[in-house]
Amino acid sequence: MTSQSRGIQQLLQAEKRAKDKLEETKKRKNKRLRQAKEEATAEIDQYKLNREADFRHIQTSVMGSQGNLAVKIEEQTVEKVQIYNSSYHKYKEGILKELLDLAYNIKPELHTNYKYKVQ
Repeated sequence: MTSQSRGIQQLLQAEKRAKDKLEETKKRKNKRLRQAKEEATAEIDQYKLNREADFRHIQTSVMGSQGNLAVKIEEQTVEKVQIYNSSYHKYKEGILKELLDLAYNIKPELHTNYKYKVQ
């Protein structure tokens, strides 16, 4: 009987060691999965940051900054107003003279479509 109980004891010990090894392996696997997940999350975050930086760089190079656009538009508006004012003052007298000449120098004549009927 003692040999039987020794065999059972050895079997129970072997079973316990196998169970311990299995638990240890599961713990290592879970730890490695968590580590891989953290690494993947860090890599994804870094990729997002790089893509956002590239997007912002392209956006500023293509569109310029909003403040810069407002300044450019204001400068162009002021420049155009000055051009229109100088053009107005330059041609004002000549245009008024032409309009007054057209209004005062009326030459009465019959319209080409008018048909004179003799009665």
